[in-house]
Amino acid sequence: MDASRFWLPKSGVAGTLHGVLRRCIFWPVLMAGAVGAVADDWPHWRGPQRDGISREAGWKPELGKLAWRAKVGVGFSSMTVSQGRVYTMGCTGRRADNQETVVCLDAATGREIWHDTYPAQLLDNLHEGGPAATPTVDGALVFTLSKDGRLNCYEAATGRKQWTADLMKLTAMARPPEWGFAGSPLVVDDKVIVEATSTMAFDKKTGREIWRSQAFQPAYGSTVVFKHAGKTLLCTLKTEGLVILDAATGKTVVAQDWRTSFRTNSTTPLVVGQHIFVSTGYQRGCGLFAFDGRALKEVYTNKHLSNHMNNSIVLGAHVYGVDGNTHMAGPKQLVCLELATGKAVWRQDGFGCGSLMAVNDQLLVLSEAGKLSVGPASPKGFTPVATQQVLEGRCWTMPVLSNARIYCRNAAGDLICLDAAR
Repeated sequence: MDASRFWLPKSGVAGTLHGVLRRCIFWPVLMAGAVGAVADDWPHWRGPQRDGISREAGWKPELGKLAWRAKVGVGFSSMTVSQGRVYTMGCTGRRADNQETVVCLDAATGREIWHDTYPAQLLDNLHEGGPAATPTVDGALVFTLSKDGRLNCYEAATGRKQWTADLMKLTAMARPPEWGFAGSPLVVDDKVIVEATSTMAFDKKTGREIWRSQAFQPAYGSTVVFKHAGKTLLCTLKTEGLVILDAATGKTVVAQDWRTSFRTNSTTPLVVGQHIFVSTGYQRGCGLFAFDGRALKEVYTNKHLSNHMNNSIVLGAHVYGVDGNTHMAGPKQLVCLELATGKAVWRQDGFGCGSLMAVNDQLLVLSEAGKLSVGPASPKGFTPVATQQVLEGRCWTMPVLSNARIYCRNAAGDLICLDAAR
């Protein structure tokens, strides 16, 4: 495929597309400045548009003072913010008697509103263990997935449990996957979608199973939804590779081989127009595929970016992400790629296996060692305008900015909230 027709040049048809994409990214910033502060909830994994980008204004990029801190238990679940409430998950107890907790906190004060605790496996294989999926809020309901496959539905305001589905029992699994269940629930219309050996769809109100896809080896990323030619489709990265499913039936539309040397994929595909970008660890690298509704065509693959556990962000013509282990003994680096070509524009040390999100045209990067940095996303390099040590210990969990508050957590379960209002 001719990459010049896809993204970068600024003349002709491609130039028109480039301009449209720039307006898509920066128009929210201009509008926010014109009409005043714009707040934005963060109701599920990777935010309102499921792209890791917040469109809100009214926050100060110099970060801010500590508003509150809380203990939420060991784990890697990120934070969901909706209607003044923050949801996350953690675990406590010994390995033989572990307890997992879903907790709901007041977003302004950190005060606990409700929690639900139940027995669950820790699954601390080469890491601290604990839940990895992020809660999903859909209107008055919140959905969570435990490390050992317990899909729960609660009233978001009260924590009253509506139903539970045991994925291990339903799929006749003798034990959880090696790294546990890690994909965050996805709500599509009347269905909640989760990853087990199959992708599975449940009625979001009753918990009744609606469909399940063909079986694959367990993987650890989340499913995303997208439209193509008016049809609703699902995209997920299984252990065997990239799979696109019909959202109505779970039928496989196409599967593209994408395997790592460690027999695991743990990232979420990035759908950009009619293209899908994937990046995984264990020296596998990244790739861009064009989708025509029936087949996937490789645009490129390379080892310029290997997302180990956290996803990249697409802003305009570039991809920003943490190269976790392209070279196993080498440095972990923040990387900027040209999306159209896969060319590495720059690399920067100092973040470990960190994570990031974007707020309009700003990157918010949390290093593995708990240092939070904010600065403009630019193909010229990352120059933070503010850096602050916010946590100690291992930080693999994606930070969240919502309603002018920044939430970060570590593996030990220390959750902090920074007041970033102007």
